[in-house]
Amino acid sequence: MREIVFDTETTGLDPNQGDRLVEIGCIELVNRFPSGRTFHCYFNPERDMPEAAFNVHGLSVDFLKDKPLFAHKVEELIEFLGDAPLIAHNAMFDLGFLNAELGRAKKTVVSRERLIDTLMLARRKHPGGSNRLDDLCARYKIDNSKRVKHGALLDAELLAEVYIELIGARQTSLGLATVVAGVVETRTVSATMLTRAMPLTPRITDAERAAHREFVATLGDEAIWKKYWPTEAKPEERAAS
Repeated sequence: MREIVFDTETTGLDPNQGDRLVEIGCIELVNRFPSGRTFHCYFNPERDMPEAAFNVHGLSVDFLKDKPLFAHKVEELIEFLGDAPLIAHNAMFDLGFLNAELGRAKKTVVSRERLIDTLMLARRKHPGGSNRLDDLCARYKIDNSKRVKHGALLDAELLAEVYIELIGARQTSLGLATVVAGVVETRTVSATMLTRAMPLTPRITDAERAAHREFVATLGDEAIWKKYWPTEAKPEERAAS
C-alpha cells in the first residue's frame, strides 16, 4: 500500500485572498514505512512575503525569486503523488493551497476523499490534549530538535513518524528488551524478520555429527548433553522414515 505524507509552506492563510504556495515536501510510505522516495520543491510565489509568514518559515522573497514557478514543476508533483492517499496535519489547509495552485496550472484538483488528516486522528486518540506537531513529537518521543522553523520536507518527515504512531502501525513489530547496566534497552524487530519463506540449508555434515557424537561419548554417562541427544535410529527405521 502506497501513501504520501506531505506538508506545505505559504505566504499566508488564505489562497482565496491571493496567498500562494512557496514550498512542498512529500514523503512516500509503502506499507506504512518510508520508502526513501521524496519530492521537495520551493516555488517563486510571484508576490511579496508578509512578515508574519516569514517569521514562521524563514523563506524570503530574495531566496525564492530564482526558484521555479509551481506550473513548471506541477507535472513532476502530479506524477509523484499518483493516486495514493494524501496525509497531512490540518489537511484542509494544505489541500486548499495545493488545489489553488493546481487550478492556476489548469490541472485536476485533488479530491477531499483522498485526505487523511492526522490532526483529526490525534484529536480522537488524545481528546483534550494539545495536538500540534511539536506536541505529538514530544508525546511519541520523536526527535524534532532540528525544527527551529517550519520546513515542508522536515515537517513531512516528522509527520510520517507521528502518523505511524497514531495508527498503531509500530505494534506490528516485536519489541525485545534487554537490561544493560540497569537500564532497559528495547530493540524493535519486524515480524517479517522472524519468519523465513524456506528453511536454511544445513551446514553441518554427517561426518561432523558423527565426530561430535564420539566426543560426547567420552564425557561419561553423567554428561548433560546426553539427555538432549536423540537416540540413534536403526538403519531400517531411517529407511522407513
